[in-house]
Amino acid sequence: MQKIYEGKAKILYQSEDPNVFLTYFKDDATAFNAQKKGQIEGKGEINCTITTALYRWLESKGVSTHLIERISPNQITVQAVEIIPIEVVVRNIAAGSLCRQTELDEGTVLPEPLVDFYLKNDALGDPLLTTERIRILNIASQEQITQITELAKKVNYLLQEFFLSCEIILVDFKLEFGLNHQGKILLADEISPDTCRLWDKKQSDPMSRILDKDRFRRDLGGVESAYGEVQKRVLSRVDSL
Repeated sequence: MQKIYEGKAKILYQSEDPNVFLTYFKDDATAFNAQKKGQIEGKGEINCTITTALYRWLESKGVSTHLIERISPNQITVQAVEIIPIEVVVRNIAAGSLCRQTELDEGTVLPEPLVDFYLKNDALGDPLLTTERIRILNIASQEQITQITELAKKVNYLLQEFFLSCEIILVDFKLEFGLNHQGKILLADEISPDTCRLWDKKQSDPMSRILDKDRFRRDLGGVESAYGEVQKRVLSRVDSL
């Protein structure tokens, strides 16, 4: 298959069908805009498993995704989409860059979910966008911005409920959206411990509760076991529904 794109965590290939891509999940791990690099054993398979399970569950709740099917432990086929170059970050609790850029303490519960937009551009450091800047850059229409915001809030509402049933707190997470050949906006990319901040509800210690890539970012150790724990709880919950 022809390689279309290789990112930090996945490789995208063109299939024989022009409207179908194949996504391969890698074990590579990066942080701080790829300034820190490493490997997390089994990460590709875990993230592929979690993404497939969550996308299937979201589809059952009326959210359209690009997922077609899982064809191997770390590969899925997806609808070919043109990615809208905006990273959509939904925040429920203050953490990460929100704390660095404001006076909010980590762990502060926000009065309502905050939806932030970032330009998907590694060379520029994925800068924060306003809706006005999005329009000036002509990367999305006002109608698309509105639709993406509503979809992000819906996904957040559903995932908060889902993860709480797994005794996991959804702190914040990143989404990407794309347009299929019919011009329909679909949830794309992945949802996994790579793209979410997830805290173990059963743990009170600020370090022990981390179940996501922050364990890699902060050199906390136990990265593989944290990812594996998320996978175990997600699959257990999906199987019970």
